[in-house]
Amino acid sequence: MLPHRRRSKNQLPTALATLAAEHPGEHLELWCQDEARVGQKGRTTRIWYERGVRPPGVVDQRYTSLYLFAASRPGTEDAFALVLPRADTGTMEVFLAHFSQQLAPGVHAALLLDQAGWHDSRALQVPENITLLPLPAKAPELNPVERIWLYMRERYLSHRLLDDYDAVLDATCRAWNRLTTETGRLTTLTAYPYLLASEVR
Repeated sequence: MLPHRRRSKNQLPTALATLAAEHPGEHLELWCQDEARVGQKGRTTRIWYERGVRPPGVVDQRYTSLYLFAASRPGTEDAFALVLPRADTGTMEVFLAHFSQQLAPGVHAALLLDQAGWHDSRALQVPENITLLPLPAKAPELNPVERIWLYMRERYLSHRLLDDYDAVLDATCRAWNRLTTETGRLTTLTAYPYLLASEVR
């Protein structure tokens, strides 16, 4: 007999309804956030090549890296990103401060994110127009920003040799900017049904 699987319950609608009630004079927006490490140690991916011939692949073994922090509004083209040298409580505060400033007046952002240590640190200062909502532990598939990273790495950051930190920074910024100019790409990558159904309109 198969073990009984506990049925998961989407508690996001309840959390958003509670948050909306706590901020009656503000427009609530649901955003998802994550960060990705980008560096010299690259990756290979599938490419078009002559049939029956193994294509050459370029992979760097050096370790210079940085972090791309990003937030995306599910099912829309709305996104915000910041490149930072590391991922910790301090850089998370920098990201939140800049993200807070780009929100429209009267908007309160419900920011859905994983349970990384720097996301729930007691020392983390969160702006008043943002509320952090943690995802269940060990469930990266619930965060659509993970799909953004996968697409960006496969399309723009594979088979690359980057000489130094500045080259990594330039490649990361170019990749993000190219991604955001692809009409409809962010919409299709982030349109998770459970998120679209949960948002308070």
